[in-house]
Order: sequence, then structure tokens, then C-alpha cells
Amino acid sequence: MINVPEVKVFVTAAEELNFSRAAQRLHLSQSAVSQNIQSIERTYGVELFVRHGRSVQLSEAGLTILPMAREVLYSARLLEDALHNVNGDVVGELIIGCAATSGRYSVPNLLAAFQREYPHVRTRLTLMRRLDAINSLLDQTINLAVIGRCVDHRELECQLLLEDRVILIVPAHHPWANLPQVKPADVLQQPFISRENSSGTFEVLFANMRQHGIDPVKLNVVMQLGDAEAVQMAVEKGIGITFISEMMASRSLALGRVRKVDVEGFNMTQSAYVVRHIARAFTRAESGIWDYVKEHREELAADLLYNLADVSLA
Repeated sequence: MINVPEVKVFVTAAEELNFSRAAQRLHLSQSAVSQNIQSIERTYGVELFVRHGRSVQLSEAGLTILPMAREVLYSARLLEDALHNVNGDVVGELIIGCAATSGRYSVPNLLAAFQREYPHVRTRLTLMRRLDAINSLLDQTINLAVIGRCVDHRELECQLLLEDRVILIVPAHHPWANLPQVKPADVLQQPFISRENSSGTFEVLFANMRQHGIDPVKLNVVMQLGDAEAVQMAVEKGIGITFISEMMASRSLALGRVRKVDVEGFNMTQSAYVVRHIARAFTRAESGIWDYVKEHREELAADLLYNLADVSLA
């Protein structure tokens, strides 16, 4: 008889390819993870992992059974959901991958509101890159993703979560700090802090610049960083200027570490979307949070803006 907790340990270890990280996710000891894996291997006479010191890789047998093991866990979740449904309870776990900068601010706000209504649903938020979030949805290792633009895929559907402005920020003591506005071409003359070109913020920026007849290649990029927070810190240190999510910049603006400067003709926004896999039936928790976003989007946005304003006044 298949032992579902052991299957969960195997799937988690297969996703992490590290027994220590798997143990942390499962709130077990590393030895307990190893013992669970060995129990399956002894019972069925298979080798699920190839061990190389502290690192592990899935064996051919492990790769073969991983999709089936995920099916077992998915079926167990549906069974548990159906049993709780008899009493009208909404329970379970939601794993959400966040790949949108503005999502880092909006998703905790969403989860807090959702859990006030559904207190028995456990949620886990993981920060990841957009492509990783999409792939995790497709192999169904996460329940929802929050990404910066809608994805066109027959197995995925999106709905809008929020819209955020993209603004220019400069160091607090920059010559532009007290200017009401600058021209788009002026930006090319300043040392510029950039993110990788695949970031949603910079895709919006570059498209807007081209609409104004400005080639983004001509930006005077003095530093390129992979994280929006690192970009913002570089601006705070006076290294250069950048365009960034207004939500992301709200605390630094409130503390006076950076200044917002309007750019003539630039009125940019970026969106964050909630995405889910549509190939299978949803648990009540999955349907619940999807419907909650749809029904309370405006309320959530207003609450987030209020919180940001509250930070500014603090």
C-alpha cells in the first residue's frame, strides 16, 4: 500500500534535489527525509536518487515515477478537500510563486485578507523568476503565480491583480531632486542603474522610450543588477538614477533617501496578474482565492494604497 506521507517526502526531495532543504520545507529532520526515501527504495527494490556526497540527482526510476507521485498527492488533496467539504470547511495549503516586483507588496496584503475569511487555509509564498513560476505552474508544483504580464498558454489563465506606476527616482542630493520635470532625452546623459532586460519594469520602460523616439541602448548604464531592491539601494547610494515600481520605491521616498522626478510625456504603468493551471479540478482553497481576487480586487488595491500612504506619513 502506498504511504502518502512518504510520497510527499519523495516529491519534495525531488523538487529540491537536496535532502536538507526538503527537510526544512517539510519541518522534518534531514535524517527523517533520508529514512523515508530509503523506506520506499527498500520496499520496492528501486533506487530513486543517485547520491554524490551531499548532492543528489533523480535516478531513471525516480524520473519515471515523479509525475505519478505528484498525481497521488494531487488526488489525496482532492480527497481531503471533499471530506472537509462535507462540513462546509475550506482548508488546505496554497503555494504561490511571485515573480512580479509589485507582487511582493500586494500578495502579502492579499493573503492576509484572504486568511481572515478562510483561517484554516495555509499559504506559502515563494519568490522566483517569471519563467520558473510558469514552469512550476505547468508541472503543478505551485498552485498560483503572480507575474508581471499575462502569459498566452492554453493550460494557463490569468486575471488582473493590480496596476502600479513606473517612476523615475534619483538620489536625494541629485541636481534633479527639486526639479518639477525633465525631458526624456535628459535621462540619456545621467549614470543609469539597470536591471536585466527581461524584467517587467524595464520592458515597459524600453517600449515607452521607443515610442518617444529614444533608443534604450543609448542609456548610460553604469551598473546592471538582477534585483529591484539592489537597484534601489544603488540609487540611494548616489551611483545613478533608475526607473522603478512606485510601490517598490514608496519606503525610500517616504524616508527621503530618493526623490521622484517626472519625465515629460512619460506616464507608465505595469500590471501584476494572478495565473493558474486550468487542466484539472480545483480545491476549494484554490477556487476560493481566485474568486476572492476577482471580487475584492478594487478593495485590495485601495487597502494597499492606504498602507503605502500610511508608511509615507510615519
